[in-house]
Amino acid sequence: MEYEQFLQLLPPSLQQNVSRETFLKHVQHHQLLLKWQKSIQLVSHSTLKEYWVRHVIDSLQVELLYPKQLQWADIGSGGGFPGLTLAIQNVQTADFQMHLVESNARKCAFLQEVARITGAPTTVHNQRIEGGLSAQFEHLVVSARALAEVHTLLGYAEILVRTAASYECVFLKSESVKDELTQALQWWKFDYDITPSLTDPRGCIVRIGNIRR
Repeated sequence: MEYEQFLQLLPPSLQQNVSRETFLKHVQHHQLLLKWQKSIQLVSHSTLKEYWVRHVIDSLQVELLYPKQLQWADIGSGGGFPGLTLAIQNVQTADFQMHLVESNARKCAFLQEVARITGAPTTVHNQRIEGGLSAQFEHLVVSARALAEVHTLLGYAEILVRTAASYECVFLKSESVKDELTQALQWWKFDYDITPSLTDPRGCIVRIGNIRR
């Protein structure tokens, strides 16, 4: 993949967001993923041919919703989407913090290696989500992609944000999200908005705030 080819894949709203230098760091992530994928499944094998749209650009669109957000926790980070992708985007951003929470030790080793090579400002937590985070946060955004239903994700977030002054959540979901939100509202109160995905006509991004039981 060349930089010019990548720019052609980007929706217009994202074309100014990725410099050539940053793109090369995304390439390093891709190269390492292909290497590690041979021994550990980081993403579905069927999605590798669509890697740049299915994983990178799909993750990049989250940044459009939070252009100045500095404190993040990405849960179930796996191959690094969207968390590691967002951290790579913010290598030069002062005070940016991305916490990647992943229980699989081999996946954590992969995430740490990509962060080392790219300089992505991340802290990798090899733990179950239930362990929480000890760091103090002013305002934390909790992200997740293809991990669990909304009700479960809100429970995970509640554990992680015990040391945060305030928080909200952003989840990359499929067309079934409205059913998930209806179910979650049986146990939680929250505000939300749904943004159509730029990469998948069946997908969307759900932002959830003002969360309480």
